[in-house]
Amino acid sequence: MSELSRELTVFWDDRFLDHEPPSGEFEAEWTGRLAVEEPHPDRPERVENVRHIVEHELGEHVAWAGVEPASIEALTRVHDRSYVEAFEAFCADGGGRMTAETGANEASYEAARCATGGAIAAAEHALSEETGVPYALVRPSGHHAQPAQADGFCFFNNVAVAAEHALSKGSADRVAILDWDVHHGNGTQDCFYDRDDVLFVSLHNDHWSWDPEAHPQTGDLDEDGEGPGEGYNLNVPLPPGTGDRGYRETVDRLVEPVVAEFGPDLLLVSAGQDPGTVDPLGRNVVTKAGFETLGRRARGIADDHADGNLALVQEGGYQISHLAYATLGVLEGAIGIETGVDDPMAWLDEDVDSTRRRLDDVVDYHAAHWSL
Repeated sequence: MSELSRELTVFWDDRFLDHEPPSGEFEAEWTGRLAVEEPHPDRPERVENVRHIVEHELGEHVAWAGVEPASIEALTRVHDRSYVEAFEAFCADGGGRMTAETGANEASYEAARCATGGAIAAAEHALSEETGVPYALVRPSGHHAQPAQADGFCFFNNVAVAAEHALSKGSADRVAILDWDVHHGNGTQDCFYDRDDVLFVSLHNDHWSWDPEAHPQTGDLDEDGEGPGEGYNLNVPLPPGTGDRGYRETVDRLVEPVVAEFGPDLLLVSAGQDPGTVDPLGRNVVTKAGFETLGRRARGIADDHADGNLALVQEGGYQISHLAYATLGVLEGAIGIETGVDDPMAWLDEDVDSTRRRLDDVVDYHAAHWSL
């Protein structure tokens, strides 16, 4: 192990595997037009594969830790109590579809509470005297969940609850959240839209809203916060085909300068690896090497600008083989380890010119609030 390498603490619970959304036509409801029902893209195998590759490729560098379900007190700092109670009752009644693409079963409420508990534990670990990089390998994801509704396979907003927990307990005065999931972190945006103690930066495909009722936020540049929060919500809508160089330049030109100027006590990363090159729910082409760069840069930004306090929280990623390789890349970068494992699916070139043109516009827009 090199001087710069660090241990990894992974927060895990088998209850993550019990959540089972309804099958259908990919994420959509079954119509009967096709011959075979398809498992929902948020399959348990996603995180099973991640756990397996971490165990086998990072073994001696990893400590495994359990989680406790998030308390109702923690959840209701972010979510309406009536929503939490309604979701519990919905699952107790057997579950089903909550929105066109989001569904649950009888185990989903407990799994979601455990996922949020894992994010809280990772944030607490980052802010404690303990060493190593904390990673919440959780499911279901959280960054689309809004205060009063489920959305985008998410029920409780894991990162938002973890951030609010740190702030309410006095462990941090300012929290930065970096979300590189290929989909806009609309729920996290909604949770902190009028706040100046949370900086939210979302790097995502320019996909706009997929459901005006369940997902009203667009993720466009002009959603930049309101009141005291104006300027503290930075959306970075990236064109399809953005890859390793595009994400690296986005971090160089926007993410690090803004986080440095904000000066947080904690950096939380919504680590969705669905910008990966073959993900069925994304249109970007980031490889394992690109994700390794993202992990390394997140670690460096936290060291330089957030008192060394970094926590990674799993979000999306739906090609169940590539997700494991991509996440391994993130973790290698974050802890400074080289496994020598190559990306078996790095097949596509990126459209760096389109990304640079878009990034010029994004930087110009956010320069109204930050020194860019």
